[in-house]
Amino acid sequence: MKPSAKPCSDSNQPPPFEGRNLYDTQPALREAVIREGAAWAQTRLEAWGALLGRAETFALADRANRCTPELKTHDRFGDRIDEVVFDPSWHELMALAIHEGEHATPWLEPRPGAQVARAAAYLMHAQVENGTQCPLTMTYAAVPVLRRYARALPWLESNWLPHILSRDYDGRSLCVDAKTSALIGMGMTERQGGSDVRSNESRAERVHDSEYRIVGQKWFFSAPMCDAHLVLAQAENGLSCFFLPRFLPDGGRNAVRLLRLKDKLGNRSNASSEVEFDGATAWLLGDEGRGIPVIIEMVQHTRLDCVIGSAGLIRSAVAQAMHHAKHRRAFGKTLFEQPLMRNVLADLALEDEAATILALRLARAFEADADAPDAALARLATPALKYWICKRASWVIAEAMEVLGGNGYVEESALPRLYREAPLNSIWEGSGNVMCLDVQRAARREPPAVEALLAELRRARGGNPRLDRHIATLEQILASEACEETDARRLAGAIAVGLAAALLVRDAPRAVADAFCASRLGDAAGALGTLSSSVDQKAIIARAAPA
Repeated sequence: MKPSAKPCSDSNQPPPFEGRNLYDTQPALREAVIREGAAWAQTRLEAWGALLGRAETFALADRANRCTPELKTHDRFGDRIDEVVFDPSWHELMALAIHEGEHATPWLEPRPGAQVARAAAYLMHAQVENGTQCPLTMTYAAVPVLRRYARALPWLESNWLPHILSRDYDGRSLCVDAKTSALIGMGMTERQGGSDVRSNESRAERVHDSEYRIVGQKWFFSAPMCDAHLVLAQAENGLSCFFLPRFLPDGGRNAVRLLRLKDKLGNRSNASSEVEFDGATAWLLGDEGRGIPVIIEMVQHTRLDCVIGSAGLIRSAVAQAMHHAKHRRAFGKTLFEQPLMRNVLADLALEDEAATILALRLARAFEADADAPDAALARLATPALKYWICKRASWVIAEAMEVLGGNGYVEESALPRLYREAPLNSIWEGSGNVMCLDVQRAARREPPAVEALLAELRRARGGNPRLDRHIATLEQILASEACEETDARRLAGAIAVGLAAALLVRDAPRAVADAFCASRLGDAAGALGTLSSSVDQKAIIARAAPA
């Protein structure tokens, strides 16, 4: 008789990480939602967390990243079509997120806490699939810009904005009039310039009024299947911002040629492309020569999503490491019971909670009803947190992968995909150096931003002596004019870590706050898994481990 296979319960393998509510199993996220003003969204977030945590949703994410998009430049008759073909799993994931409103809820429902509620939904989405977040982010971030300049282009307000704000996903390649919804992308960087967009060479020539023809190329065009893009090009009076649709009002295709799709390290479910504009029709947003001030509002919102998305990546990796350690046995004990592993898990949990509360606190600073100090804080904190949290994600995910050992290194695990995904948020919308120089610039030129940051930090003064010393040091640095460019990363990191410590001291359990301050402030910072034996590791792990 053929021996039966060993039952799963005896195989020393953890059950699949699925079938759980991503909202209910993260206390730090739930508490931050309430604290930052979005308690009214609890029921909706619970429903979204349950939908995202289903086995079926994880399967869609896996398939979308294995069955990657394909470029079709011509149809079978030889006619130019410049289409990107996606697997059905992509469209299903997009439909779920659009229905939830990740692309538009703060603009559709402008109430206190709207940005925080969306941030929580987006953070949970990031735990499951990240490629679909790119077009959602750009669409969300484009709305304030389009609203601001719609007065000069009435058809933007009457036709495009209702489609952009629709919750009925429509992935067809058609003129916007024939669709139920629309997505917005962006095209800024060129081959010769990268982050230095002022060196762009694409040219825009006025046809009449606000209508232009654009000739040139974009090295990264995200994402080519979107219905319209905000692009930068040189007009007569300098670098300008334009609204460029894929289809013209008469239903014909615009002269946007897709040259190839980027073969990327991660974000593989999503399409990024190189394009050429062959006299493409576009409409000016704002004034000629003011392209960067026009598009910077969109960029600021996309940077917010880089922070939230990286916090979600961190949470996903930490939760899966906790899940594995709870079920896996080695040397007679579960990994959870091994002292050195507990140290690693507790340290990972600190990163998870810090990233989560920073992301939601930053989202509150983007609220429509944010006061002047919060708006000022966002100008300094956004680049600092984008730099810090996006950088930490790669480090945290690598350590979490090691918790799973060989099981975490194979593609059947989600950890390799998370690891490949993590660097993108550091690179997109301003690499680490660009962010740190933005921090340094804001610290020098915007006293209200510095004062808002210090006021936020001082609210935690007296709660931890290490934090008090850190705040005092930051006060001295920010009051000085002597901060050199070579120290910009040190300044951005000190701001991010200090803000995280202050929020934890004020709002997190004492065990979490004290451990973070002891291990991240001053000269104490080291490799993950080096917490002091005096730290209450059991309490920290119990809070972060998914039920």
